[in-house]
Amino acid sequence: MKRLQRLQVATVITRFEAGAGIVALRGVQALDPAAYRTTIVTGSGDRLLGLASDAGIEVLVEPALRSPIAPADDLRALHRLTRLFARRGFHIVHTHSAKAGTLGRLAAHRTGVPHIVHTFHGLPYHEFQSAARRGAYIRIERYVGRFTDAALCVGSAVSVEVVRRGLVRPERVRTIGVPVDLDAPARTPATRARAREALGLTGSGPVVGAVGRLTYQKHPEAFVHALAAVRRPGLTGVWIGGGELAGRVRELAVRERAPVVFAGERPDVPDLLPAFDVFALPSRYEGLPVSIVEAMVSGIPVVATAVNSVPDVVVPGRTGLLVPPQRPDLLALAVGHLLDHPAAAARLAAEARARIGDGFSSKALGEELADAYAPLRAART
Repeated sequence: MKRLQRLQVATVITRFEAGAGIVALRGVQALDPAAYRTTIVTGSGDRLLGLASDAGIEVLVEPALRSPIAPADDLRALHRLTRLFARRGFHIVHTHSAKAGTLGRLAAHRTGVPHIVHTFHGLPYHEFQSAARRGAYIRIERYVGRFTDAALCVGSAVSVEVVRRGLVRPERVRTIGVPVDLDAPARTPATRARAREALGLTGSGPVVGAVGRLTYQKHPEAFVHALAAVRRPGLTGVWIGGGELAGRVRELAVRERAPVVFAGERPDVPDLLPAFDVFALPSRYEGLPVSIVEAMVSGIPVVATAVNSVPDVVVPGRTGLLVPPQRPDLLALAVGHLLDHPAAAARLAAEARARIGDGFSSKALGEELADAYAPLRAART
């Protein structure tokens, strides 16, 4: 039997930030370093770049790898990824997110990388696009899916859609969870007070919070409209996260007289979550957000939009409340209901915390990655 060698893995992600970046980083960190050496290749990033470097993980930044459709940059990124993969001789290329998933898998296929894996954090097409654009994305995914050896789908609804649309062969599709710290601070009077102090909140009234990038996908405008409509004494809304819509959403909050504090990017989100009395997710579309599972671990009642894999964890009337996307009026009613019925809210939060098991740990994700990489490892013994 040949001695097993340390496999060289390229983890390719468009933006090394937010939920997808957290999943990618925690997955890399959970792998056995004696068996795998991983290089992260990304177009951009935030604090996760530093965290990866501090952990001894090689990080390469390719500025041409950008999220918006930009033919010149896309072609440049494809050529540079192709040269990188050919030069470095990676055994595995594992891509995350739509743009990196397309260009990374194409480059890996062109250079004969032995094993290609893709993580679907969500889907690049959704009901809010034109039919032409949605169809184009589906055709692209089907093409690169032909040479995808394993597809890891964050949440069952994403897996179902990948299979239903024929994006990847059914036997190559598997469902994964998101990795969170299961020992994160629970919401208690003491952690609630510390978190509110850290956010600079001085009042004693209810706090409704959200975590995510200020982007079209997350629909922060719905959060602002809902907070303006809730109208409870001393109510404060908190949005943790930055993004391209920051200026526009701040202006909307002023116009609507919505009591929303924009906290910006924070590295200590799990420590801040106990400040919230209700966690609200207003997204238009999603995979399965890390933030919503973190909120449940902290024991915070949740209201979310009924999109994609969110119902994997938010079971209506059992572990939280669901509302349709783009309905801030119903979001406001659901938030108000939880604020007005604290006993019912506490029951939902308790059952949600009980249902978040070991499948949402970094260890579980590491095992899923090892299983996805196993065929190549077995072939090299």
